[in-house]
Amino acid sequence: MKTNIAVILSLFAFSFANYAQKQWTLQESVNYALEHNITIKQNQLNLESLKEDVVGSKWSFYPNLNASSGANLNFGSTIDPVSNGRISSTSFSSSYNLSSGITVFNGFRLLNSYKLSQLGVEASKLDLQQIKDDTSLNVVNSYLNILFAKENLDVAKTQAEISKKQIEVVTSQVDAGAKPQGELLNAKSTHASDIQNVIASENTLNLALLQLAQLLQIDPNNFDIAPIEVGAPTAALMFNSPNDIYANAVLNRPEIIKEKYNIERSELNIEIAKSGFLPSVSASASAGTNYSHRFTLFQGQQNDFFFNQLNNNFGYGIGLSVNVPIFNRYQNKVNVNKAKINKEKSELSLESAKLSLQQSIQRAFLDAKAALKSYEAAKSSLIAQEEAFKNAQERYNFGAMTLFDFDQVRNRYVSAESTLIREKYNYVFKTKVLKFYNGESVLD
Repeated sequence: MKTNIAVILSLFAFSFANYAQKQWTLQESVNYALEHNITIKQNQLNLESLKEDVVGSKWSFYPNLNASSGANLNFGSTIDPVSNGRISSTSFSSSYNLSSGITVFNGFRLLNSYKLSQLGVEASKLDLQQIKDDTSLNVVNSYLNILFAKENLDVAKTQAEISKKQIEVVTSQVDAGAKPQGELLNAKSTHASDIQNVIASENTLNLALLQLAQLLQIDPNNFDIAPIEVGAPTAALMFNSPNDIYANAVLNRPEIIKEKYNIERSELNIEIAKSGFLPSVSASASAGTNYSHRFTLFQGQQNDFFFNQLNNNFGYGIGLSVNVPIFNRYQNKVNVNKAKINKEKSELSLESAKLSLQQSIQRAFLDAKAALKSYEAAKSSLIAQEEAFKNAQERYNFGAMTLFDFDQVRNRYVSAESTLIREKYNYVFKTKVLKFYNGESVLD
């Protein structure tokens, strides 16, 4: 029994460890964010609400149907229908009615309202898509920040390990009398500085992991991501011109399409406002019957059986109503003018959205172009610093350079490594922003 319990506990611990060590891929991160993001869920509910408006508008074309019934129990004095004298009696009465009405014509208001609700759904879908696009891009950015922080941490750890070994070398040299005591102090100081860099890099990585975990709205404890091989990017990632990107974006970006829908909605609102000048026609139909019974009976008075009364008292009717607007204090004219003004505002809003999109793409293109130049410059700088470091290492090993001067060269080399890593991920993200505007996947 104890053995079985031990096995179960071991399996549980193993499963928990596997769960704790789960590494999220970029695709998993994006999918999870799109599925669980609260803002996305709120907009999905808004979309469902607008779909119900479409259903309501559609059924507005159909007639309604209502049933009603009432019952009364009367006590005390009443007039006898035979003798015309006042008598004391108790009576019961009830009525049953069925009615229906339909709008035959109201200046096409119902039709245009139905179309308006459909456009509202399409506009809401575009809002939702834009939020999903922004969320995906934010996840990709956070993911790349983590990869950058990890590479930067590896560089810091490598340099700390080198400076640690350097202490051992200098210690032996000092003990042998080949180096002064000050060299050992400088070596220890360099190692302490490298340890501080490791701690700072670890903190940067933890903050980057926390940012992505919070974006995914999950517990940041034991959170980690799967590694992605981000090779040396090239100029091939760049687009030829921002105008090509804008030409695609203006046709496909949801914020632009939504503004076009808003113009269509403004046109429908104008037609709805104009319907106020037109007559409206409605039709109705009703049917009903009633029943009554007196409990105190006098000679000559008879209470018919329930169903006989319902049949004898049954009646029905139909009606047609026409309403012609003649003068309503210029309210219809005001409504039409306001609807036309709103259409002009929607047209300006579209132009503003296009201009904003074009400017954003131009900035993103220049940012990517500058990032490429910075990356290439950082790559050239690293090559030069690496050669300088190798030369300084040889000179130091031969005693032709002090440890302080050697550390200065090494620090420039480490800084060049960190700069190249930072510029690499910066350039990769900038090109993904261009892909985003061009309608391409940012997960590639």
